[in-house]
Amino acid sequence: MDSQPQDLVITLWFVTATDPQRVIAATPRADRGFGRKLLSQLNPRWSVTPIGQFSLNRSAQVSPGEFYIAGFAGLSVIQTVITGTTALSTLNTRLRTALPASDVYAFATNTDTGFGGFAHWRGGTLKRSFCAEPQRVYEDIGLVEPFENQFWAGTTSTKHSSIALPFEPVALAEEAQRYWLGFDVATAPDINVVAYAIDGRPEPKIAEPKKPDIGQLSATASGQLGLGRIRRDYDDYEGVHEFDELIAETDFSQELQRVARTTISQAKAKAHRAGKKVSARLGQLHDRLRHMDQIKPPKRTDR
Repeated sequence: MDSQPQDLVITLWFVTATDPQRVIAATPRADRGFGRKLLSQLNPRWSVTPIGQFSLNRSAQVSPGEFYIAGFAGLSVIQTVITGTTALSTLNTRLRTALPASDVYAFATNTDTGFGGFAHWRGGTLKRSFCAEPQRVYEDIGLVEPFENQFWAGTTSTKHSSIALPFEPVALAEEAQRYWLGFDVATAPDINVVAYAIDGRPEPKIAEPKKPDIGQLSATASGQLGLGRIRRDYDDYEGVHEFDELIAETDFSQELQRVARTTISQAKAKAHRAGKKVSARLGQLHDRLRHMDQIKPPKRTDR
């Protein structure tokens, strides 16, 4: 049968790690520069724009004109939409060999048509490729893998007919991914990726976070220290430690923290100087009172 081209969401995994699950379990961060450089090598004419950074397995699937990319130690992933093929053996060579890896796995689906496909290349050689819709097989190359047995036996689906496959190809593709990678993408820890558009769209603008007002910050510090008003329960350092903790727990910029701490230091110095003056005056008064008993009243002169 002739293939009928359709849009397929394809996910390629480039594997050199002996334990891909362990790589994912560490939830590494994706590098924006990695994907941009990779796409420029795939096609220098593309206008590459970063459009987001999120978890591959916690977000909506990729759309046409987009790439979701991440490169980790021993494990890299590319997700995009391909058109014009229903046979993974004919996958664009530049895409399939975009990154060096001993094993390359491809998984393609279209949930609207029920298309599911999977393929495995080792050392550049195709080992297995199967692509089908519920009532049509597009490609069946290589030996059947152990994980396929239950599907061909018809134990994974209740939908049976004389012209339909005894399983759902999308489900088989998902099982192939679990088997070959060693983990379930859907339930795995966050797989962090960077999203790029190649259709010329502008990079989305992200609103700048509102910066705390320096005046308000200073007023808060002064209020905590009791400056600018009379306090009968005066204490040099009362409230200072609370404000230190407030700054430590707040996500201010380093500059704001510097200004805030400078304000506190100045306030501490003023409070300390005021305290010394009060202590000095009290000392003088104490000395005068202590020596009052030595002052003799003037002698009375009889007239």
